[in-house]
Amino acid sequence: MSDERHQNLAVIGHVDHGKSTMVGRLLYETGSVPEHVIEQHKEEAEEKGKGGFEFAYVMDNLAEERERGVTIDIAHQEFSTDEYDFTIVDCPGHRDFVKNMITGASQADNAVLVVAADDGVAPQTREHVFLSRTLGIDELIVAVNKMDIVDYDESKYNAVVSDVKDLFGQVGFDTEDASFIATSAFEGDNVAEHSDNTPWYDGPTLLEALNDLPEPSPPTDTDLRLPIQDVYTISGIGTVPVGRIETGVMNTGDNVSFQPSDVGGEVKTIEMHHEEVPKAEPGDNVGFNVRGIGKDDIRRGDVCGPADDPPTVAETFTAQVVVMQHPSVITAGYTPVFHAHTAQVACTIESIDKKMDPSSGETQEENPDFIQSGDAAVVTVRPQKPLSIEPSSEIPELGSFAVRDMGQTIAAGKVLDVNEA
Repeated sequence: MSDERHQNLAVIGHVDHGKSTMVGRLLYETGSVPEHVIEQHKEEAEEKGKGGFEFAYVMDNLAEERERGVTIDIAHQEFSTDEYDFTIVDCPGHRDFVKNMITGASQADNAVLVVAADDGVAPQTREHVFLSRTLGIDELIVAVNKMDIVDYDESKYNAVVSDVKDLFGQVGFDTEDASFIATSAFEGDNVAEHSDNTPWYDGPTLLEALNDLPEPSPPTDTDLRLPIQDVYTISGIGTVPVGRIETGVMNTGDNVSFQPSDVGGEVKTIEMHHEEVPKAEPGDNVGFNVRGIGKDDIRRGDVCGPADDPPTVAETFTAQVVVMQHPSVITAGYTPVFHAHTAQVACTIESIDKKMDPSSGETQEENPDFIQSGDAAVVTVRPQKPLSIEPSSEIPELGSFAVRDMGQTIAAGKVLDVNEA
């Protein structure tokens, strides 16, 4: 398969609804996990008295996770269907791990929402759906899972579908675009093949629905944006900034600008995998040399873009944030570190403009005095030193960020609007 046809897929949903088993099953059914590995996991699961968890074990291969029986970190796994190469961004369901869910979803094009037929819409189902919406996921495939536990009862399936549709309506997801699939990840029903256990279900299998996802438009037609990861000095070449192209195309001969350092020049050479190339596209990791740029002119966190339409530098910006964990409350004047692309900049929350209901996105309160864990809000932010960042509606790749303080991710969000410096 070519890299052109690539999708990042988040798998979201409540902790006990079978996400890990579903991911393991997808990997197994697409031949991404060899049979003997599954067998080995099966023996291990049975020894630990957790028979039936072998597919989940494919994902949860950290020892600590096995002991606790929960998914902690994001595991990146690859599988291919007839249409796409997928990278699964497996998003933990557990409440404490919403931060991973956020970093996972912000990299995903689409998502599979797993909802157990015997349990229905749970609190985390709501939260994950709202976060997906906040972080810009467009399409959800809904796997109504564990149909084996409810004896493949059509009325149970219909009840869950109806509840999920209500939830989508509340957060502004288009239910027309969502596929609903009756599945059992454990038994394999309607994952790769149509199941005889659900004669009443005539929709696609999960793999068919994944094949039918709209192709993410490669962000080549947007302006070039290349956040700088490092700057090297290489003998015989000179200064070589290195980074991954997020959007647009870089060609040798292009005139580029680095912001917020505000220097620029002509691209002399572009190197990828130790070979010179004439151009590079989104997803490519490149080193490049720009005429007249020295080692001290630019730094990590700068963004390279076209000289005639340089990357935006924010004096202030408004953003929609979700607070995941904070020991007390967040008030105006709070100055944590914002992590946006490769930049890490202390930013002051100048004002809290409105608080929103995290399960619906409705405004709850204008100009509240504070926000705390679990709240969603719109805030105005002032970077303490220049920061290049873009509205997520224009360049989503440079419009999302995580907020860290005290060694943990306390919030995440997306940029709504930038007031340029």
